[in-house]
Amino acid sequence: MSNVAYISEVTTERQSYGDQSQLKTYYDSKNKIGWFLMKGTPRPSFTVRLLAEISSYFETVKQEMAETNGEKYDFLVLGSDIEGVFNLGGDLGLFSQYIRNKDRDGLIRYAVHSIDLIHQNMTHLGEDLTTISLIQGDALGGGFESAISANVVIAERGTKAGLPEVLFNLFPGMGAFSLLSRKIGFAEAEKMIMSGGLYSAEKLYDMGVVDVLAEKGEGEVAVYRYIKSTQRSMNSFRSMQRVKDICNQVSYQELIDIGTVWADAALKLTEKDLRMMERLVRRQNTRVEDRA
Repeated sequence: MSNVAYISEVTTERQSYGDQSQLKTYYDSKNKIGWFLMKGTPRPSFTVRLLAEISSYFETVKQEMAETNGEKYDFLVLGSDIEGVFNLGGDLGLFSQYIRNKDRDGLIRYAVHSIDLIHQNMTHLGEDLTTISLIQGDALGGGFESAISANVVIAERGTKAGLPEVLFNLFPGMGAFSLLSRKIGFAEAEKMIMSGGLYSAEKLYDMGVVDVLAEKGEGEVAVYRYIKSTQRSMNSFRSMQRVKDICNQVSYQELIDIGTVWADAALKLTEKDLRMMERLVRRQNTRVEDRA
């Protein structure tokens, strides 16, 4: 069966579920999948608006799960509505503004809001469902953190991910070390963070960060194939998810404590560091304009 035919078969009942300013959502009733696709503007980063819309979507999912006795969703899939980009990370322009104004409360608010969503994603909203990240474009900084917070990470060949915060003398403070250290060990997680470099999807798959490596342009096919494979042994699959929840816990308090360290470290950035951060913002803007 061709990829086009496969997608057509499994998504015939997918319907638009909502279209907010920075988040597009769909529901596939046949497969009980909620899709939520990011389209942050003016850059594909985690703007305050995008965070709020994801939070609202999560609340809707939890409400609908309660109304249907936990039957409506089996999977939630996080992806992007922007070609070639998954998400470029935190709102660096906003960070620069907070830092220049010595606004620790603003930094903490942003960190807590982000951590709330990261923690919900990794704990599958406290529901009996599975969260999946579909990486079909580059995932940087907080974009990479959000991707690896899912229970399952699927990435297309040719995509890249990394944590560039060290380039402006900071570190990723919304869960990167907590998540990576549990996947690849403390030493490798620290090496990745301190390098500031980009890693290919192929390399991340070999390291164990990516769970499923899809061919270029076949990310959605890979999602449906993965879901179909779990349905053959759903009891085993769900039991193993519970086992992983028990054995590989990341507490909310751990994330909040690290987020606080991040906010305080941000306030120590020098003018040189801030200029580098602002140069990265300009590069992001140029990259988006080039794709428009």
